[in-house]
Amino acid sequence: MTMDGMNMDAAGACSPPKIRVWDPVVRMFHWGLVGLFAFSYMTGDEWKQAHILSGYAIVGLLLVRVIWGFVGSHHARFSSFIYHPVTTLGFVRDSLAMRAKRYIGHNPAGGAMVFALLVAISGIAATGYMMTTDAYWGVEWVEEAHELLVNFTLCLIGLHIAGVLLASIEHRENLVRAMVTGRKRAD
Repeated sequence: MTMDGMNMDAAGACSPPKIRVWDPVVRMFHWGLVGLFAFSYMTGDEWKQAHILSGYAIVGLLLVRVIWGFVGSHHARFSSFIYHPVTTLGFVRDSLAMRAKRYIGHNPAGGAMVFALLVAISGIAATGYMMTTDAYWGVEWVEEAHELLVNFTLCLIGLHIAGVLLASIEHRENLVRAMVTGRKRAD
């Protein structure tokens, strides 16, 4: 780091200072959910016991994230990324025009995606659990709801990845790296 607060990269060029944004709980939740969701998706019809155990692990992650959304670090708290729907739609419009404001934490679209994914994955977990109970075992609408929610979540994941790529290009910032390291470029 130089005296003016700029960081030096491997080639000796100055890079802007970085700040910690995503705490370890948020990062472990994110990547843990990525891995467990992928594992659950791949084992759904082939390896039932592993699929069920993975589902329980996902529920555990969801519970930790919801609690952390109220008591965690600033950028982890839901209150830091709840935006009015009009603000969110305006942000999406501006982002598609490549003129959206940069946010240190979740932007309005990212915040909406967090909630959409939490709700959809909670629905998957609830219907998955229901399918293991005597009351709902073999009930067709529960199985259909479970599969519909999985497919809906896959669409959300695709939109999430597209949004991350778009924001990374628009703001010249590697958001995937930020979710690994926890650090982003300071304003």
